Amino acid sequence: MALVLHGHPFSSCTQKVLVALYENATPFTWRVLDTPQTFEELARLWPLRLMPVLLDGDTPVAETSIILEHLDLHHRGPVPLLPDDPAAALAVRALDRFLDLYVMTPMQRIVGDALRPEGTHDPRGVAEARARLEQAYAWLNTRLVGGEWTAGPDFTMADCAAAPALFYADWVQPIDTAFSAVRALRRRLLRRPSFARVVDEARPFRPYFPLGAPDQD
Repeated sequence: MALVLHGHPFSSCTQKVLVALYENATPFTWRVLDTPQTFEELARLWPLRLMPVLLDGDTPVAETSIILEHLDLHHRGPVPLLPDDPAAALAVRALDRFLDLYVMTPMQRIVGDALRPEGTHDPRGVAEARARLEQAYAWLNTRLVGGEWTAGPDFTMADCAAAPALFYADWVQPIDTAFSAVRALRRRLLRRPSFARVVDEARPFRPYFPLGAPDQD
């Protein structure tokens, strides 16, 4: 069945799904959320109105990790997003959740605070988010030693999560040189053709990043 992705190219969550789609050259139709009409369509598919949503025929699939599992189950390509071995798959899922909860979420909290109107900022919340990112970098740095990709020698769903999470996290809370393994993974992900395409497609929207987009990426 035809796949339609409802999302935005500058959205970190949408990018996680785009990496998976591009990695396997999975055919899909873009439905970019940039007008009231497209957001109304999103609301009909997913009442929480959160992007992205993948429409597979008549079936809407929400939440990025579930979308990736759906793709691997129903539209598996040459690059499996999850290993066939159950124990290895569980390790990939654990890293996927770690990156979403402890890297992407605090990053988004900092960005969201920057978008708040003057007088409504949450400095304590931002400080807590920055501290969480530092904790996440430190743990991930020990976990990555000796591996080419996030979960080991193979590119997986964990890398789809890591690519946008580390990309934007470094913009808001630069990854210290002490975390050399994390920095090296980020560089490898930026060179991966699937994510390099995602980054290039999002370049026109960089002026909208509230904290200022650095020039090095």
